[in-house]
Amino acid sequence: MNKEKLWNVDYNRVMFTNFALFFSFYLLTPLLPLYLSETFHSSKDTIGLVLSGYTLVALLMRPMSGFLVDSFPRKKVLLLCLFAYFIVFGGYLVAGSLVLFAIFRTLHGGPFGASTVANSTMAIDVLPPSRRNEGIGYYGLSNNLASAIAPTVGIFIYRYVHDFDVLFWMAFIFAGIGFLNITAVHPRERQVMPSRRKLSLDRFFLARGWFLALNICFFGFCWGVLSNYIAIYGKEHLNTTSNTGMFFLLLSAGLIVSRLQGNRSLKRGRLLHNALSGTVLSTMGYILFIGCPTLWGYYISAVLIGLGNGHIWPAFQNMIINIAANNERGTANSTILTSWDFGLGLGVLLGGVVAEHLGYDTTFWMMAAVHVAGLMSFLLLTRAKYKALLARTK
Repeated sequence: MNKEKLWNVDYNRVMFTNFALFFSFYLLTPLLPLYLSETFHSSKDTIGLVLSGYTLVALLMRPMSGFLVDSFPRKKVLLLCLFAYFIVFGGYLVAGSLVLFAIFRTLHGGPFGASTVANSTMAIDVLPPSRRNEGIGYYGLSNNLASAIAPTVGIFIYRYVHDFDVLFWMAFIFAGIGFLNITAVHPRERQVMPSRRKLSLDRFFLARGWFLALNICFFGFCWGVLSNYIAIYGKEHLNTTSNTGMFFLLLSAGLIVSRLQGNRSLKRGRLLHNALSGTVLSTMGYILFIGCPTLWGYYISAVLIGLGNGHIWPAFQNMIINIAANNERGTANSTILTSWDFGLGLGVLLGGVVAEHLGYDTTFWMMAAVHVAGLMSFLLLTRAKYKALLARTK
């Protein structure tokens, strides 16, 4: 019996749009602290405040966007979200003051958070049912490829042209291409069935998975500090930003390798093994990053953090889905994404405050300490709670 085709035209389009979405995002992420510092002479805590708004609005939008894509025609919701995401990049080009830039950047988090949920749901709609698990696994690689290429490209351009408008135009164009590309997708028709249930918290957050959500918050916090402040840290401590591109390239290579390698273990149901391995590797990477301030320590930490996060994310996502009922899978996904966003936003905000008053060394030591706390949370709480809940559902 022949397998249904995985790489169909619609799935390829959704994959490319996801790549374009995250490429335009990661193109700017490591360089925005430099932009705010050089253009508006912003203090470190102001930088943290401005940049955290994006993530916090995305955090608020993610749960609601899951409800929207289930209650209205998904392609229309996706097109609206992607168009808004694309058009707000134009605001960066015309923002002539810190306040105006902060407004555009904060508002931008809404369509980004909604687009990521809507596009991943569209991927499920266009996949053949027999290839769905495999296809969702590959879908995540488009994020990883974008995170590998975009920061490297952005830092290369910044280094040679030193013109942030060029970067803003590139992000604007890529987001626009992603929007235009998805207009040609033809998902299977489905009848929208509005829910008769009243709106309540349990439609947006899987309460029984609170311990997994808490654990993911620790990891998101560390990612928020690292991804947003590494370029400005490199400029202050290594007197260069060129090595930041290689850091992200190695980190993303680790992500891709661990996702591909970890799939075999996940198929055998070894979720706790993958989660623990990933948490230990990432913890080692974060400690090495700040504890060994040499170029080799810098690069090896990137590989370790990438390998670790590539194991952590699919393991935790499968764990929370396993403890959810069949009709709660959307809520489970929303819970894990929202928790990551909350931790990430907190990391960006507190990272800027700590850097302003105590310096970037202290900021990154804080990052490492939080990841150690995440490891301890997994060992002492998450692992036991997950086993107990899983046993109860059998």
